[in-house]
Amino acid sequence: MFEPRVFIEKSVNEIRDKTKNEMVIVACSGGVDSTTVAVLAQRAVRNNLLAVFIDDGLRRENESNEVLRTLKNLGIRVRKINAEDEFFKALKGIRDAERKRKKFRKTFYSILGKVVKSEKARWLAQGTIKADVVETVGGIKTQHNVLEQIGINPGTYGFRLLEPLKELYKPQVRMVARELGLPEEVSEKMPFPGPGLAIRVLGEVTPERVKILRKATKIVEEETRRLKAFQSLAVLHEDKATGIKDGKRVYGDIITVRVVESDDGITARAMRVPYGLLKKISERVIDEIPSVVRCLFDMTDKPPATIEFE
Repeated sequence: MFEPRVFIEKSVNEIRDKTKNEMVIVACSGGVDSTTVAVLAQRAVRNNLLAVFIDDGLRRENESNEVLRTLKNLGIRVRKINAEDEFFKALKGIRDAERKRKKFRKTFYSILGKVVKSEKARWLAQGTIKADVVETVGGIKTQHNVLEQIGINPGTYGFRLLEPLKELYKPQVRMVARELGLPEEVSEKMPFPGPGLAIRVLGEVTPERVKILRKATKIVEEETRRLKAFQSLAVLHEDKATGIKDGKRVYGDIITVRVVESDDGITARAMRVPYGLLKKISERVIDEIPSVVRCLFDMTDKPPATIEFE
């Protein structure tokens, strides 16, 4: 039986023993995994911790401010890095999801490597969990935060890794977060892909297309909040379709809505969403996003699908 209190004590001691009170940088996106790691590391090294939030331009609406506020409320020193231009430049012209993930990974760790160097640190802590490793090593999809397990030496970026959660699945991470006293909006926060909306924009990633998807994501998450889904998301298709707006034929965007229930993210089931709610989501997406003419619903389980549409 998993005991979060025992795990916390063991992890804090291991971090303290490994780092010997040296400076630790923690890559924090604001999700439950990385925030839990930030709190564990803080207990181990106290003031020798800096949380880094990389604003890549691929997050949810207003997520940057929310993450910074949460970390500050937890008493964690945090630094925001504006890197939107770097990520969009790296992703320019790329349509394949796996190539996007790898380009994102390279850009992400190059930026973190510079931070580690500027702070004269040796350690980078991150929220890699067991599902990330299983899916990457198993060839299902590349998780951007998996390095050593696939033969990438983090030393090439200038740091050594701390991954205290790498043997835990999401339910266990949430248990640890609750035991640490993290607020519910963190401990129960819905998973979000490391490369953010880049993976849910099918085809080329541009600021304009991300803006469309960000609006759709906000609508879907707002309307499905009461369902308590493992994950609910919107996807912007590369293809377009004909539609009618203001009495005129238009050629516009297609959004797919996906809502799943799962325990650990390794398998998932498409949720039975009430028709009335689906209709409301569709109407809001089409009414509030001028370029969208069609809204679809994905009913596929994992497997055969992945949770992310890609």
